[in-house]
Amino acid sequence: MTNLNEKEMTTIKDLQTQEKSCVEKYKRYAAQAKDPVLKDLFEQLHRKEQEHYDTLGRVLKGEVVQCDCNDSDGKNYQPKATYTSMSSPEDKENDCFLATDCIGTEKLVSSEYNTNVFNFAQAWLRKLLADIQIEEQNHAEMLYKYKTVNQMA
Repeated sequence: MTNLNEKEMTTIKDLQTQEKSCVEKYKRYAAQAKDPVLKDLFEQLHRKEQEHYDTLGRVLKGEVVQCDCNDSDGKNYQPKATYTSMSSPEDKENDCFLATDCIGTEKLVSSEYNTNVFNFAQAWLRKLLADIQIEEQNHAEMLYKYKTVNQMA
């Protein structure tokens, strides 16, 4: 059980608001994506952002949460190219916009974790927030790899 001061509680709630926005964005974008590979990626990222949201909720309830320090999702992601010269340029443009927008969101959210990590006195909580930040960076890398393999970057 952990006790958070008012500043720490406010910071966690603010981060949780960012995560909730990401959860909703990935859910909507999965429905809008034309490419099944991108749709699957958005669904995967939706689940990860929901995990982040839930983890922050557990912290707010006073639970000490351990992290796995996963830094390999981005490195290991190898999407298949689905867009070719025969593909619909409108669909490709749509999916490029969605992926690019999400990269920008991931950069913003990662930056928020980086800025706020030192608001916390407890080492386990700083480690947890740093881990989530790394996962946000992984998300951006995965999206960038998708764009690159589909000649969108």
